[in-house]
Amino acid sequence: MNSVLFTVAKGGGGFVTFLFFVIWLVSVVGLWKIFEKAGKPGWGAFIPIYNVILLLEIVRRPGWWIILMYIVPVANIICVFIVIFDLAKSFGKGVGYGFGLIFLPLIFYPMLGFSDAVYTPIKREIVVQT
Repeated sequence: MNSVLFTVAKGGGGFVTFLFFVIWLVSVVGLWKIFEKAGKPGWGAFIPIYNVILLLEIVRRPGWWIILMYIVPVANIICVFIVIFDLAKSFGKGVGYGFGLIFLPLIFYPMLGFSDAVYTPIKREIVVQT
């Protein structure tokens, strides 16, 4: 039985690990450029929780959303979709581009980071009940 899983178990996992590393690196470099366009430190793309905090700042969502994104089941999926669609909107892109960021991040994050798209912060109105 010569399956891919058997090959990885025998020690052929080096290529798979390398492939995942390359995919991660390309996505993070794209995110680095996105952060720089938005006036945030680009190196923050490499720090696991800090990069989500920076992303929330870019799309102007409250910082406590990090709890929803990391701890609350089902809400985390919804929040990630909202943040990614807000990210696309912040750079003047539409819903289709948001789906591209979700399903093809290896292509769309670098495209957004290295394109001539300009960051325009989303205006959020705070409604106070009196």
